[in-house]
Amino acid sequence: MPISGFDQAAIPVSDVDRTVQFYQSLGFTAPKDSGTSLPRESFRAVQAGEQKINLHGPALWQDPASSLRGRTAVPGCGEFCFVWDGTVPELRQALDRTASPVEAGPVERTGGRRNGTAVGTSMYIRDPDGNLLEFIVYPTQ
Repeated sequence: MPISGFDQAAIPVSDVDRTVQFYQSLGFTAPKDSGTSLPRESFRAVQAGEQKINLHGPALWQDPASSLRGRTAVPGCGEFCFVWDGTVPELRQALDRTASPVEAGPVERTGGRRNGTAVGTSMYIRDPDGNLLEFIVYPTQ
């Protein structure tokens, strides 16, 4: 069977609620039902379109019995690239609202669309745990 896309990722975070609020400020949704019986301070998720990031609180990533995770994962280990469907100035405004400084950009980057040949404009910030977040704006057709 061929792989048809990317569904979800998981990252360890130091404070689940703070991380949810940060991603919500960028337009992510945070489903009320996490699909698990774990307490909200241990596990939440944020969603953008069809993709989801599971947020694992310290009770999960510090627990040696929690085996379904990266063995060496600690907060700040993630790097993600998100497609921004607006303009570069709109992206700048959204990033400014997070109070996380732009580390790079706007810069031209080759993204994953069109089999890795699509060129867009990217900007980079970090979330509260230091995960690197790239936002790419592809030109409209």
